[in-house]
Amino acid sequence: MRTPAIFIEHLHKSYGDLVAVDDLSLEIQRGEFFGLLGPNGAGKTTTINAIVGLVKPTSGHITVLGLDAVRDYRRVHRLVGIAFQELILDGSFLNVREILVYQAGYFGIPPRRARAKADELLERFGLWEKRSARVQELSGGQKRRLVLAKALIHDPEIVILDEPTAGADVEMRLQLWEMLQQLHAQGKTILLTTHYLEEAERLCQRVGILHHGRLVSLGSPEELARERGQAHLEDVFLELIRSEQA
Repeated sequence: MRTPAIFIEHLHKSYGDLVAVDDLSLEIQRGEFFGLLGPNGAGKTTTINAIVGLVKPTSGHITVLGLDAVRDYRRVHRLVGIAFQELILDGSFLNVREILVYQAGYFGIPPRRARAKADELLERFGLWEKRSARVQELSGGQKRRLVLAKALIHDPEIVILDEPTAGADVEMRLQLWEMLQQLHAQGKTILLTTHYLEEAERLCQRVGILHHGRLVSLGSPEELARERGQAHLEDVFLELIRSEQA
């Protein structure tokens, strides 16, 4: 049996009296495109941060490709590329190409190989003409693509995307969807959080819906819609959240 890409067992994370994640157990297979859904405050970002070792669980256990997310943090860090919702990019002293090369240095990639990989990603994401530009000269869509390129510079096996199309217009969102589908076709495991239910329905093989830190539903978008007698994932989501709040 293959080791899952991400294995979460009875994850609990609290901050004083605030419970962010409540006994979450979840398994994501290698090569899977998985969506983690839920309203604001559902525990999505806390779960992601726990997976990549940025948050230490109060209790529970997480492995990434068989490695302990806490004990083997440095090795896990090399296996995962993460694109946060906030556009966290390096300061104004670096141009677009230099940002990617600099990021590659964190993973011990030699300069020559880092430059070649950066150029490959700049071409792939339509940023080659902006390679000498500073971040502040980029459009919102270009910044989103650069954040994704940063997450991929070390060729990770797992890509985690936290609201990658937040604030994007329709054209930009469609472009990003195409890029994500290409990544998945290349065999990457993708974990996506999104508020756009249409996005999850179109891209994800399975989704998990969180509410108040608990997993309230799990399955493919089609399975969940059929089980609930609904036409679309959005209808399932709204019904579940309303029932949890009742």
